Amino acid sequence: MPHFDYPCPDCRATTSLHDADCQFEGTPWVDVERAYVDIVSVLTGGPCDEETLRREAPGEWGALQQSALSRLKRDDRISEANSGVLRLLTAEEFREEVSEPTHEPMRTLFTYGSVPGCHDNAVFAMIAWYEMVGLSWPETRENVVNWLRETGTWDRGGFEEATPQELVEKKRHVYDAGYGWKEKATSAKRIIDRYRA
Repeated sequence: MPHFDYPCPDCRATTSLHDADCQFEGTPWVDVERAYVDIVSVLTGGPCDEETLRREAPGEWGALQQSALSRLKRDDRISEANSGVLRLLTAEEFREEVSEPTHEPMRTLFTYGSVPGCHDNAVFAMIAWYEMVGLSWPETRENVVNWLRETGTWDRGGFEEATPQELVEKKRHVYDAGYGWKEKATSAKRIIDRYRA
């Protein structure tokens, strides 16, 4: 099954298998990718407001383009100033922005770390999340190893591996396969919340 570089703006699928309730199920993938490319092509010319973006984007602006723009904003690929001006983030700005998850359930995992009973799900979720936001394997590995140490997760114990690096390397298959993070993160957050209560 082919994989695509741009996720569905509704369900985030990168294959032709959308979620059951996805509003873009059946939309040709070339149209999904074109919606993203049309937005990015305008913004590579420089910052502009949304009205200008809609006017200058090639083709007709519709629900697909609006959803793609919303997805790019939510994924921190585009920033929007208080004045309404949109601009593409540079690669460095994007890496810095996504290194710290700001939405639940990932924010809880990132902030408090994992606890015994959810280590596997939490580490899985962290690796899958960094892969999803587009970090390379070396960047992902470094972020997850730092997270294990800085949150006290590693010090809480419960790992078979001798070092955080060894643990993360054993989970590389999660990164390579491009697994989703949400289910594992939600499960880990429930245990972390109980632990903290």
